[in-house]
This record gives sequence, structure tokens and C-alpha cells, in this order.
Amino acid sequence: MSRTSFHSGPTGADEAVADVADGSTVLVGGFGMAGMPVDLIDALIRQGATGLTVVSNNAGNGDTGLAALLARGRVRKVVCSFPRQSDSWVFDELYRSGRVELELVPQGTLAERMRAAGAGIGAFFCPTGAGTPLAEGKETREIDGRTHVLEFPLRGDVALIAAHRADGLGNLVYRKTARNFAPVMATAATTTVVQVPAVVPTGGLDPEAVVTPGIHVDRVVTA
Repeated sequence: MSRTSFHSGPTGADEAVADVADGSTVLVGGFGMAGMPVDLIDALIRQGATGLTVVSNNAGNGDTGLAALLARGRVRKVVCSFPRQSDSWVFDELYRSGRVELELVPQGTLAERMRAAGAGIGAFFCPTGAGTPLAEGKETREIDGRTHVLEFPLRGDVALIAAHRADGLGNLVYRKTARNFAPVMATAATTTVVQVPAVVPTGGLDPEAVVTPGIHVDRVVTA
């Protein structure tokens, strides 16, 4: 029997994020707007949690989704790979005025740190960032003649992700690039909340196409 709970509509989204606590670390899926769980973010805005650390690929686009959460002053720190784009004016203004912290992490390292959290890996050495300001204060080691930087897992209290379909057990499939960071985020969070357009009956997904098994999914919202 699945432990995943299912909800629908705005009220369901509100219920699904109701227990996100102040100060939580929230993993937010999306590559720009592709795969961003906008309905879940809007529910989190209504919920009112503050002092959040948000982990995402970038720091919001335009005035919706993650940018809207930032604009409400709910985020204390952003951990991301691309904090600046042509439409990241919300984060840019907050960062320049000292109202939000930034931890810049190379994209591959960001994904691997979350994967390590889900896999139970204590730490790993990676050459990316060696010899740059991103490695300052971190342990380094020479491996095969190349400098590597010690990186630690990146865990979340909650992951908010979007998928293309879920089934009755919470198994997930994604659509093209909207997959992005969602699979590793689902494994790296204590609670994973997923936004999907539709839930199909159990057995309705090709098992060979399932990317995230339902064991990693706690709540599914149709939106």
C-alpha cells in the first residue's frame, strides 16, 4: 500500500505544504521555469513560512514562482548555480541590498551534493571549483595529479517538484527537460511534495519509464 497522500487543486496544495516550518531548507525543482512547481510555491507563499533556505538551479525568473517567494521576503538564503539572468531582477535587488544570502555552487556539484544526500554518501571530492574562490575554506586533496575539493551532501527538509504524471503509488515520470533536478531532490528531502497535471491508475505508467519511485514521494497534488 502506498504511503503517498493525494490532493487536488489550490486547497490541496495548501494542505500539502501546511507543515513547512520557518527556517526550513526547501529544494525547489526547475531549470528556469521548466519544471518549476509554481502552484506549490504559491501555496507556500500563502502558508507564510519564513527564514527559508532555498536550493534551486537559479534564483527566480520574472515575478512568479520562486521570484514571488523571494519578493515576499520569505527567503533568508539561496543556494544555486545561476543567480543572475536577464529576468532575475527580484533576487538581484535583494542580494545587492543585503536582504538575502547567496551560496554559489557549480551546477554539476549542486546535483551531486543532492544525489549524495539521497544515497547516504558522507562527502565526496570533486575537481570543479578548485583554485577558485568557490574552494576557499574547503579541504582539498591531490588525486591523480589534480586538485579536488571536498564537498558535503545537500539535504532538504522538503522538496517541491513538478512531474508529468504520477500513478496511484506515487511513481513519477517527467516530460523532457522539465525533469532537471527533480529526481535527485526527491531523494534528498525528508518530505517530497510533487505537483502533477494528472494522476493515472496504478499500473498506468510504463515501469521502464518511471524515474522517481513512489518510495521517495510523500504528497502528490494535481494542479
